[in-house]
Amino acid sequence: MSKDKKQEPTQGKELSEWQKRNQEYLRKKAEEEANLAKEEAKGDSGKKEVSTTSDAETSLSEWQKKNREYLRKKAEETKEEQESDISENTEEATEVDPNSEEQKELIADESSSELEEEAAEAEQVEDQAEESEAGKVEKVEEKKVKTKKKAAKASIPAVHIWRAVTILIPSLLVLVFSIYLLTPFSTLKNIEVTGTVETNADQIKEASGIRDSDYTFSLLLNKDKHAEMIKSNHWIESASIHYQFPTNFTIQVKEYGIVAYYVSGEDHYPILSSGTVETSPVSLVSLPETYMSVLFDDEQQVKTLIEQLAEVSPEIKQAIKTIELAPTSVTSDLLKITMYDTDEILVPLSELGKKLPYYSKIKPQLTVPSGIDMEVGIYSYSLTDKALEEARIKAKEEEKKKQEEEKKKQEEQGNQTQSQNQTTQQSQSR
Repeated sequence: MSKDKKQEPTQGKELSEWQKRNQEYLRKKAEEEANLAKEEAKGDSGKKEVSTTSDAETSLSEWQKKNREYLRKKAEETKEEQESDISENTEEATEVDPNSEEQKELIADESSSELEEEAAEAEQVEDQAEESEAGKVEKVEEKKVKTKKKAAKASIPAVHIWRAVTILIPSLLVLVFSIYLLTPFSTLKNIEVTGTVETNADQIKEASGIRDSDYTFSLLLNKDKHAEMIKSNHWIESASIHYQFPTNFTIQVKEYGIVAYYVSGEDHYPILSSGTVETSPVSLVSLPETYMSVLFDDEQQVKTLIEQLAEVSPEIKQAIKTIELAPTSVTSDLLKITMYDTDEILVPLSELGKKLPYYSKIKPQLTVPSGIDMEVGIYSYSLTDKALEEARIKAKEEEKKKQEEEKKKQEEQGNQTQSQNQTTQQSQSR
């Protein structure tokens, strides 16, 4: 509070004689207490400064000495400010109401506490300086100890450490791998099969040679070998095995297509694009609406047929109804091909791929069901005329055959008559 505020209670009033004496007494007492505190503060600070400087100067660096000097000057300045504050406080104390004894004591206590705090701060600064110096010494000693320990550790030759590492790491890996092999996780694998139409997943897994007891890493290393084994199934054209972490395997297959069906009675056996004839017939319900029927089952001839058909366009192959052998004295492998539009084609098996594509150029010129002879050259004819010609030739052959039979019969009758006459003559001569 300011002087004006402290004098507010006494303004406008006249002090009595007793109050004046009491106020004078309190003023003198405050001055004595302030002087006493001031002397004590000076004595304590002087002693501390002498003791701290005498002990620390011997071990302090140049920078620390300068810091100490700066702190000492600052402490002196602080003391001077405190002295001025004390003098102001004493003046204020003389002007305070004589009846406020507690305020006087409070002022004296505050001045003394401030001095004590300043002295404590100075002591803390000195202690921190000493602690910092002692800490530096301890750090230096610790570094020395650490360097000694490092030197002791470095006494082991590096070559021995390297040898130990090269032995321990592989041994640890072998141990971990051995433990893994003993666990069920080593054989855990999930296998999925894709691309099957005529076959199923079980057939593909069986053909692959993969067993449930096989190790996962073994399958991963030998997946190409197992993929090649899958081709042992005559339906499979190609196979590949793909791995996906952690234990997933996908077997992707591509099957041979069905080119035709070998027909034997009511049974239909698929002929694959590989030239293989399936040994098991298919049901009539599963047959497509239109298909190519082959009426011979010679293995080599069927393979040759499939190879030759590979050179023919899909449009022509879809138009073929039946293929059968029609050998002649000139061409032993001559084929008779019947189309769905009733056209007939005669072409050698060995030249099927080269000559049959010409049918697509000849077909637009045909107005009636025709036959195309490709045995030697290529020419067409009407099937009706051919049928009539064949009927005429057949009739001639039948008539000729009949005449030969009658002539033979007459000869036999003549021979019998002659033999009878001879027998009669012999009996009469006897």
